[in-house]
Amino acid sequence: MERGSADAFTDEGTLGIEEEFFVVDRSGRPISGSDELVYEGDPPDILEGRLDHELFKTVVETQTPKSKDLVSVRDNLYAVREALVEFAAEYDYQIAAAGLHPAAKWRELEHAEKERYRAQLDRIQYPQHRNTTAGLHVHVGVDDADKAVWVANELRWYLPVMLALSANSPYWNGFDTGLASARAKIFENLPNTGMPTRFEDFESYQRFENLMIDTDSINDRGALWYEVRPHSAHGTVEVRTPDAQADPEVVMAFAEYTAALVEDFSARYEDGETAGDDFGLRREVLDENKWRALRHGHDASFVTRAGDGTISLGEVVDRECDRLGISGISDVFDGESGADRQRRLLDEGGLDAVCDSLVL
Repeated sequence: MERGSADAFTDEGTLGIEEEFFVVDRSGRPISGSDELVYEGDPPDILEGRLDHELFKTVVETQTPKSKDLVSVRDNLYAVREALVEFAAEYDYQIAAAGLHPAAKWRELEHAEKERYRAQLDRIQYPQHRNTTAGLHVHVGVDDADKAVWVANELRWYLPVMLALSANSPYWNGFDTGLASARAKIFENLPNTGMPTRFEDFESYQRFENLMIDTDSINDRGALWYEVRPHSAHGTVEVRTPDAQADPEVVMAFAEYTAALVEDFSARYEDGETAGDDFGLRREVLDENKWRALRHGHDASFVTRAGDGTISLGEVVDRECDRLGISGISDVFDGESGADRQRRLLDEGGLDAVCDSLVL
């Protein structure tokens, strides 16, 4: 089995975006379409080697080409999405995006035949059988393995902020969960998910990764599904927190924010900053902040890094935009949240309106 390596970490600041989408029919309802799109079709060049499926046959994943900066990753993101929508239309499918599809009922959907997913179903059982989730993953290149681990450690406090901003999945299996991101709660029922603990350096992270493989705890390195991880094959820090999004500019807001955070913490590492003892970076506190994010979305507040009180999402967004020189997450916060939008549309136009709103 292929192992990760410190040698993978060579490029600083490169960007890549992975998106999980629902294949839906003309009424916007989930349909099994991954076999045609992934195995039987002839995808456009930009999707060649960058289109795969997930656990359910109604979910596909795309990856942008490796991009040198935000401008090029935006161009690639739009190009990949346009190609996917056009390719799906050849089979009379549409493409939709949200953390969970409001019309998806897991008992009625087909699982993929791929051996990797069949092995996961056998190993995990019920939690994986109902895992109809779709997420957004952002990769940022880091040129040193130890630095990547340090940056991933420091990023953890900011992940609930991203989750709260992205929360876009109030409905699961036909009912309103009362959560802003039910996807986050459903996904963390799988093993090897949620907030990771702090790792001292790349050697300690790789030791953990190899231990999980060697003890048959996971079938492959990719089954470490934590909110953030140093990706030991791509040489990136990978943030896996946000719900999937229909609006590409919301996706870009998270790409901008993630890139800015990685750049900031990389510079601090280079300047010799050491890990602090912030109480808010205890896993228990991070879990509390994640709960607040998935429960309340845009209305969330968080225990501070210092552990000396709470701070509202709006205050965090203002502070982050000021200190990092970004604006995308401010636009996301100022707009209607995805969860609120879905609930409003259900009240105004029923399930058809919600499903229509998620189609790319």
